Amino acid sequence: MKIGQFSDSFIPVVDGVGRVVYNYCETIARKGHECYAIVPLDKFGYRGRYPFDIVDYYSTSLKIMPQYDVGLPIFDQHFKARLDMTDLDLVHVHTPFIAGIEGIRYAKEHKVPIIGTFHSKYYDDFLQITGSKHMAELGTDIIVNFYNHCDEVWAVSENSADTLRSYGYEGPLKVMPNGMDVKQLDPYLSIRAKEYFHIDDDPCLLFVGQMNWKKNIAHILEAASLLKKEGIPFNLILAGKGPHVEEIKDKIRKLEIENDTYVVGHITDEDKLFGLYQLADLFVFPSLYDNAPMVVREAANAGTPAVVVEGSSSAEIIEDRVNGFYCKDDPESIAEVMKEALADPEKTRRIGEKARTTIPVAWDEIIDRVLEEYQDLIDKKK
Repeated sequence: MKIGQFSDSFIPVVDGVGRVVYNYCETIARKGHECYAIVPLDKFGYRGRYPFDIVDYYSTSLKIMPQYDVGLPIFDQHFKARLDMTDLDLVHVHTPFIAGIEGIRYAKEHKVPIIGTFHSKYYDDFLQITGSKHMAELGTDIIVNFYNHCDEVWAVSENSADTLRSYGYEGPLKVMPNGMDVKQLDPYLSIRAKEYFHIDDDPCLLFVGQMNWKKNIAHILEAASLLKKEGIPFNLILAGKGPHVEEIKDKIRKLEIENDTYVVGHITDEDKLFGLYQLADLFVFPSLYDNAPMVVREAANAGTPAVVVEGSSSAEIIEDRVNGFYCKDDPESIAEVMKEALADPEKTRRIGEKARTTIPVAWDEIIDRVLEEYQDLIDKKK
């Protein structure tokens, strides 16, 4: 098969969707199929390391979201010719925006099937950007119209499927979960991370993700402040980049937890990141925004249990006090759960070990199912 993966984000911008698309491309190619990443132009570096091809198009920086470049294929006179040469059997779009529109155009012109995966809570994004509920609702109407043009629509979790339904989508919908790159534990990596980031011996609380208030980071900081007021020692590590990093640093100072908090930025070295996951006693991720976040799975792979809000998409893969912890959507509840977990490190370690054996699912397993779905849809289209 020849498969095109269309996305508005990709390496080196390693947000959740970009990482999913990279793993789709890498695993599909490794299993013997041709795979193409159709994405905005960025600094990929030496392309010979990838087993798939990249068909990129002109992009420019986006002021409101500086971590991303916005693709503008209409200004790239060579892009369409390069894309047409791929002779794809199936289009898989991971965005309802520019790359997704290009995917629909290609599928229509070449009469090949198209699958659209719903990854994000776009209403929340529109509301944050515009500050208008009316504009956010108009935006979700456009999202629904986009997915109505796909032959199949996939969601990454039951919760995300419910979100798309709440936007007004009424067509058929399949849940296709994300996998992950399952790693073996390596104690040396946690030692190396501790030395590299100059972290002391106090228990570690870790957040990995975009530095954006929509991730509920304010609740994490306020919960940490409550721990400090009770005299409970901790190190809070925040890894990632995003539009609100300076505001987050200001709040850390106002809460007087700057001596206990490490804002380490975006980590591109996978060994350093996995070392932090292993070093952490608890992964704190109370986001209500994320659909099937990979970071919860990555923490579980390192044997680190997550604190998630009960009823959130993140909580779908967690059984409370068995392979993770539930909390309520408020700082007091998060603080109580963190306090409980840190007070009994042996119990928390056992919960983390259960997370490691029950939560991670390898990309190989997921992509085997994906390829079956691809072939079935190609056959139906023919």
